[in-house]
Amino acid sequence: MSETVAVPKAKTVAKTERPRLHKVILFNDDYTPRDFVVTVLKTEFRLGEGRAQAVMLTAHRLGACVVAVYARDVAETKAARATEAGAAKGYPLRFDCEPEE
Repeated sequence: MSETVAVPKAKTVAKTERPRLHKVILFNDDYTPRDFVVTVLKTEFRLGEGRAQAVMLTAHRLGACVVAVYARDVAETKAARATEAGAAKGYPLRFDCEPEE
């Protein structure tokens, strides 16, 4: 009789990675009123009054500012909705998103 040797197989463990984060960027323009930008930041990104003012002023001084960091689909949706809010009022307000490094 032949002997059979049972060798246990190594179990594969599925390792899930966290989704790559994307940052939403506010770009400065010379036409959109500051109060409107603050309102969009408060409603779309749920920033408080002080934080929204700080983000708006940073974008005003430097030309652009990171508003928040989200998963890709959330970042794209929020950037699109905020840009559309400006377009609906006739302002060239622009938000964009890019991968975080």
